[in-house]
Formats: sequence, C-alpha cells, structure tokens
Amino acid sequence: MIKVKICGITNLEDALVSVNASCDALGFVFYKKSPRYIDPRKAAEIIKKLPRNTIKVGVFVNAREKNIRRIAKLCSLNMLQFHGHESPQYCARFGNFKVIKAFRVKNHIDENELLEYHPFAYLFDNYFPSKAGGTGKEFDWKLIRHLDRIRRPVFLSGGLSERNVRRAIKEARPAWVDASSLLEKTPGRKDHKKVREFIRRARRIHG
Repeated sequence: MIKVKICGITNLEDALVSVNASCDALGFVFYKKSPRYIDPRKAAEIIKKLPRNTIKVGVFVNAREKNIRRIAKLCSLNMLQFHGHESPQYCARFGNFKVIKAFRVKNHIDENELLEYHPFAYLFDNYFPSKAGGTGKEFDWKLIRHLDRIRRPVFLSGGLSERNVRRAIKEARPAWVDASSLLEKTPGRKDHKKVREFIRRARRIHG
C-alpha cells in the first residue's frame, strides 16, 4: 500500500483533516524562507493534539545541527527531511533519527551521488533554481523507475495533486507520495476537499 505524507502543515485544522483522512505522515517546514514555514513552538502545540501514532516529519534546509536537534526534541519529530545541500557526512550525524534526503531533479538522476548517502529514504522533487521545494511542478517521474541500485524507500514529491497522483504512482512506483502546494487554497492553507481526494486516490493504487 502506498503511504501518504501531507506536507506544509501550518495549522491544527489542516493537520486533523489530513490525519482523519488516513494520511501516514505530516510534514512541518522549519525553513523561514518558505511560505509554509511554521514556528517550532506552534508546531509543537499542534503535534500535542494529534494521535500519538501520527508520523511527524521536520523539513529543514541547510540548518544548523544544534537547531535541528532542539526542534526535533520540542516537536517530538519521528523523521528529519533534509531539503538543501546537506552532505552525506552531515546526514550521518543524525543516526538516531530516520533521515529523508531530498534531491531536486532536472533531467536525470545521478545514482552514484545517491549512493554516497545512507538515509532511511530518498525524496525526489522538481528542480527550481530559486526554490528549495514547494514548486508545484512535475518532473519526469519515470526516471525513478530506473534506479536499479537503490534499496531504500522513495518519496515522490513535486507537482502532485489529486488529479495526477494515480498516474504518478504508476509511473514512478514510489513507496510514498508527498504533496503540499497543489493541495492548498492559499500558501500554508489546505483545501480540505483536495486533501481527502488525494489520499483516497493514492490509497486505491498498490504501486
């Protein structure tokens, strides 16, 4: 069964709608330049009101290790998603967490670069020169199917919506789908109908 992460959560209502629609994980963006940034203290208050089995993912971009550990503790994070230029050595410092290392895809994926890392999972998003993520744009999802040496879960991100998630799953065959901007009414505010429909459609496909 495909697992679902709803990212860019900024308020309790969106979090509860996503959880009640049976998503597997929620993503909280701790990158101040993002329109979906959430203050760690606010995130912690939201997380306290969620079911205990909800997977909480903290999204960071080139952040200081000390700050990541402080936020992870405050928010009881289960996974850390590194969406910047973090090195393999940097990622390895967080061995007590499940680390998701994100890669932004242009027109190919360098499998040798991926194998320098040893994360819990890889995440693939569309490349956009001025944004670290949340572009709402697709890339060639079929590229993921040709990663023969990857033996870790793959998160598919970038341009996913309720309209294309079924096609995305069939083309890329990921373990997870991860959506954010195309499920919004405005940046940081989810369209609840789209969230429910995205999860429903993703659940109907087994990869």
